[in-house]
Amino acid sequence: MPTEIFDIESFVRLSESAIECRVRRAEDSVKLKLKTPRQLYTIKVPSPKAEEIIKRLTCEVVEA
Repeated sequence: MPTEIFDIESFVRLSESAIECRVRRAEDSVKLKLKTPRQLYTIKVPSPKAEEIIKRLTCEVVEA
């Protein structure tokens, strides 16, 4: 089961050990899915804030 993260800083920290980050865009929000070797982490954020987070990620970003 995926684990939902609510803190942006911890999500960015987890991206250091992640394989990839999938970006799922909706009308008013964006869901980021971070795949690590053991766990899937997700976070939901508004669209403008998502662009800032995507720039800070250190793993590969895949638009889904």
